[in-house]
Amino acid sequence: MTSTPGTGRPPVVDLATWQAARDELLLREKAHTREGDAIAAARRRLPMVEFDGKTEVVGPGGPIPFLDLFQDRDELVVYKHMWYDGAPHQGQCEGCTSAAWHLKDAVYLNARGVSFAVVTTGPWEEVAPYLSFMGYEQPWYSVRGIEEPIGGAMGYLTCYLRDGDRTFLTYSTTGRGNERAILSTGLLDMTPYGRGETWEDKPEGWPEGREASWSWRSDPDGSPSWGPTSRPVPQWSRPGVTPAQTLGRRGHHH
Repeated sequence: MTSTPGTGRPPVVDLATWQAARDELLLREKAHTREGDAIAAARRRLPMVEFDGKTEVVGPGGPIPFLDLFQDRDELVVYKHMWYDGAPHQGQCEGCTSAAWHLKDAVYLNARGVSFAVVTTGPWEEVAPYLSFMGYEQPWYSVRGIEEPIGGAMGYLTCYLRDGDRTFLTYSTTGRGNERAILSTGLLDMTPYGRGETWEDKPEGWPEGREASWSWRSDPDGSPSWGPTSRPVPQWSRPGVTPAQTLGRRGHHH
């Protein structure tokens, strides 16, 4: 039994027919999971790069050695947050805001002996008021002027290992590798309309997609927008937020 409720909707079937289709997809999902496990096994076998863990980063208490970010644990996951110098809060990177907002609590990492921190190239005197505005309590540090693998390119998840006072780079994401930290993307992938982005393979008649990450920034009414009165979406939940007048930075392209 199949019926169609109209364009832009999945066909309507009885539960048994749905279950058969679901079971068929499950075979592919299981294969995907097993391949993910195999990739993780290969990731654990990557070589690593030693670097100077005594290099100082700047936090709320002033300069500290990078080694302190491990908090006496052996492993450390860091999110590298992009920064636009001199930009107001609403002008900071919406993609990095999305990642950092989803990474506000590390209790489960800590329970497995892994610490978490955010680093950014922003100067601490700009970063500190931003953290207060966002309500962030996770550890943040400025790595301004510091090269890889502590500083360098931003916008990635990076993993480190400690052996006493020796520190090593073990892994770093690229591009869409950050998605595993952004829970919302995975949940959207489960929904009929997905992320609503143009690159997605959608059935004919589905709602038109927009550019990738279109929903990371919105106007006061919640409509996704890259306009001058837009903000990264989580910022609208902050107390006292009003429409922005400018993103405060030039040459901003997506």
